[in-house]
Amino acid sequence: MVTVFVLHQQSLQRLGLRMLLGARPGLTVVGETGVEAEAIRISDRLRPDVVLMDGSGLGTGGIETVRRIARSSRVLLLSSAGHDTDAYAALRAGAGGFVLPDVTPDELTSAVHAVAVGDVVISPGLTRELIDAVRSRPAGTLEQEHGLDTLTGRERDVITAVASGWSNTEIAERLHIAPTTVKSHVSNILTKIGARARVQLVPFAYENGLVEPAVTPLRIGAPPLSAAA
Repeated sequence: MVTVFVLHQQSLQRLGLRMLLGARPGLTVVGETGVEAEAIRISDRLRPDVVLMDGSGLGTGGIETVRRIARSSRVLLLSSAGHDTDAYAALRAGAGGFVLPDVTPDELTSAVHAVAVGDVVISPGLTRELIDAVRSRPAGTLEQEHGLDTLTGRERDVITAVASGWSNTEIAERLHIAPTTVKSHVSNILTKIGARARVQLVPFAYENGLVEPAVTPLRIGAPPLSAAA
């Protein structure tokens, strides 16, 4: 059973999300709030699998909320188009996925389940904005800070594959290694670059030139959300 906590400033939206998710098989909503500080305290205490959070106009405070919640729970953001800078900052802070507010109930449920197990979901409608945000940043900005030069050739292969949208199984098949070895490489990479979650490998790879920004939807470990395209 996947436990979910809802963080949204609008009470009607919180009620709707709680009713929707609470009625879905395999999901249990353990609480809700419209206050970020309270969400941080509760997520630290209850440790829900996923915190579903309003990601529109996050700002500095909202990004810090994502960072603090991500220490104990996965974060899935409801984020409208037009907030590319906030979305990119949230991705770097450890957010596990983004979906548009007009996502269907089935797609939202699938996204929650995917994020809960550590996969990444990014709606195609947001992908282009994230790519533009990547392109606006100088290449290599994190290399010295996070130790790109400490990665082995194989680890660079793995992080490139992760950022390109391959699952662990696909990486194992293409690199002719065992899935458990892929997991080991990912764990080592996270330690070396000072990241907490797999999703943070994506901006790192783009910023350091390991992957060239493309125009295709980014999808890591979960099916694309077709209705959000």
